[in-house]
Order: sequence, then C-alpha cells, then structure tokens
Amino acid sequence: MTEGSADGDHTERSDIAALRARVAALESARPGPPRHRGRSSLAAVLIVVGCVLAPLSVVAAWAADELGDTDRYVATVAPLASDPAVQNAVADRATDALMSHLDLPALLSEAVPQDRPRLRKALGGRLGDSLEGAVRSFVHDQARTVAASDAFKTLWTDANRSIHSSLDKALTGSGGGAVQLRNDSVTLDLGPLVDRVEQRLVDAGMTVAAHIPAVHTDFTLLRSDQVGKVKTYVRLLQLAGNRLPVLAVLLVAAGVLLSVRRRRALVAGCLGVAVATGILGIGLRVFRVIYLDRLPADVSPAAAGAVYDALTHFLYTTVRMVVALGIVIALGAWLAGPGRYAGLVRGLWTSGIGAVRATADRAGLRTGPVGPFVRRHRAWITWLLVVVSLLVYLLWSYPTGWVVVGIALCLLFVLAVVEFLAAQPPADGRPAAGTSA
Repeated sequence: MTEGSADGDHTERSDIAALRARVAALESARPGPPRHRGRSSLAAVLIVVGCVLAPLSVVAAWAADELGDTDRYVATVAPLASDPAVQNAVADRATDALMSHLDLPALLSEAVPQDRPRLRKALGGRLGDSLEGAVRSFVHDQARTVAASDAFKTLWTDANRSIHSSLDKALTGSGGGAVQLRNDSVTLDLGPLVDRVEQRLVDAGMTVAAHIPAVHTDFTLLRSDQVGKVKTYVRLLQLAGNRLPVLAVLLVAAGVLLSVRRRRALVAGCLGVAVATGILGIGLRVFRVIYLDRLPADVSPAAAGAVYDALTHFLYTTVRMVVALGIVIALGAWLAGPGRYAGLVRGLWTSGIGAVRATADRAGLRTGPVGPFVRRHRAWITWLLVVVSLLVYLLWSYPTGWVVVGIALCLLFVLAVVEFLAAQPPADGRPAAGTSA
C-alpha cells in the first residue's frame, strides 16, 4: 500500500467520523416528541369528575322530576293504590285506629233492638271467638273492602295530587298538609279512608261506629333514621336539577377534546359513566334490603317495599338508560376506530352487505341513480343519520334503556341500508371503471 493511498484512507475515515459526529449533534439538538403530560392529566381529571357526577346527576334528575312535576309524581304513586300489600297495610292501620275508639263491652248493649239482628248477622260465624276478635275481623274486612275499591284509588290519586307540594316540603325541610315529616318519617293521613270505613260499619248495623270521633291515623310512605339528614341533600339535588347532568356531560366532553387520543378517551369516558351509574343501581338494591331490615315492627315490610320500589322506579329507569347509552356510544366509538378487531368487525359488516347486494343484483334488483348518489354522499348521509338519532333521543320525554337500544338498532338498520345502496354493483365479468382489464 502506497503512502498516498494510506493518506486517502485516513482522510476518508476522518470525514466519516466527522459526519457521524455531526449527525449525532443534530440528533441531540433536535427536539423530542411533544409531551402532553399536563394536558393529558387535565383531560383525565375532567373525565373522572364527569363520571363521578353521573350518578349524582341521575339522582338530581329524579329529585327535580318527582318533586317538581306533579303529574310525574302522581303517575309514580298511583299504582300503589292497587298493590295488595299497600291495601292490606292501609286496612290494618284503619282497623287499629277504629278498634281503639270502639267500646266493645257496650257494643251489643248499646245497639238498638232493630239493629241487633243485622249486627249479629254481620258478625255471623265470628261469634264463636272472643268479641274483640270477631269485631276486629269484621272491621278489617270492611276496611279491606274499602281499600280495594275504586273509590279508594280515586281518593289515593286525588290526595297525592293535592298534597304533592306538601311532600316537596317534607323532603326539603318543612311540613304541613296531609304529608308531613315527623319522627324521621314521611306519613300520609288516612282520615278520609277511615271515615268511609265508619260509614260501612254503620250501614252493616254497627251503629255505635257513628259515635266515633274524627280519626286521623298515619300511613308511612317513607321511614328512616336518616330522613332528617337526607332531606338536606335532596334539597340540594333538587336545586341542581337538570343542570348537574349537563355539567357532567360537558366535563366528559371537555376531557375527550383535550385528550391526545380522543377516541380512546371517549370510549373510556362512556364506559366510566356507565360503570359509575351502574354502581348507583346496585347501591339502590342494597339500600332497599337495609331499609326494609331496619323498619319498626308496626310497619309492613311488603307495603314499605312497594312504596320504595314505586318512588325509585324512575331512578332505576334512568340508571338503565344511562348505562345503555354509555355502552352504545363506547361501542360505536370503538367500532369506528383503527383497532384490529374493530377493523375485522367492519370488514365482516361490509363483506356481508356486499354479498347481499351482489345477490340482489343477480336477481335483477337495481338501485338506478340512487346508488351513485349514496356513494358520493355516504359520509354526509351517515352523519345526518347520527344527528337525527341524537335528536330523537333528546326529544324523547323520558327515554328508557330499551328506547336507547331501539334507537341504536334503528340507526344500525338504516346504516345497513345506506351501505347496501352504496355498495359497488358487480361488473358482470367486466372490469370496474377506473381499473385495467
């Protein structure tokens, strides 16, 4: 090797080393990938807060609707008048109230002679027992008949309609009216029903019942040692009303918009709302067991359970609706994403509809100019259908979980029709436009 070639190799190696050093310097000087830790953290906090507010929003909507809408409240409690457990509990309360005012030793002696045969006939087969048992059984039968009558249903509905404002006061801190908050209980005065039972007793021959003074006895709608504390929170939730659900949605939406991976954040946020609201539904079931287990001995568990179920029916309905809505939106966002399994599902969807379209074309079904129009504007048509579905949901008075599922299935069906119309028709063995033979 000559001296000139050695110098050339040395110079070449020096140049290569210099280039490498230069590249390394440029690499170190180039800024790294942008960091979004602060933005991502804020987005996560917003989504978490929105998920926490979701179950509170459901309770706030219940407080606003049940206490602020008389028709809604009446529609909630009206079926209770036909509930056998409630009817039995009402009859028991009325019987206890009347029996405490009846002078049993003087009952038969004070009856006028012409009324004694009718009274003895009314008591009939019960005379074999003690007088008190016979009379109590007779009075209870009359009270149960009144409680099961259409007159009681009308009385119950009209009374609840007229005292709705009193229930509002009872649960938000003050009393008054037929519904009152006393001793941590929300109670309903059964005086009008007792009057009807008294009249039936008189008509049956027990004229001594006509001398019973006005009786006011209470039927417990809600009883808990925590009512005095709960009423404060109910008042706050009632004031929040429908503002809290809007705030929860806005917080989740803001978190999604701030996220770097918005689709993933949307899926996580919707599932978080569904899980948090589902926990509320489970909590309502658990609280029902605890509530019934702690009732006093003089309160019918069956009637209390029926009242609890009626008052929380809207809560359960809203819980199921929110859970269904969260799952539907999360599933839609996931299917629209670039994930492997999402792409596989979309591929199966497209190939299946394409096969149906090919079969229809072979059978002579043609879309005419509709097909090309739908293909050109498929994206706009898809978004329009999504917006229409959202409007249907928002304009529905009280959507349930089944309503959400129904809207989603209808949207899915219409999207399938759009995909069918937009599918490329078979070329009958000829190359499609834009492709080579």
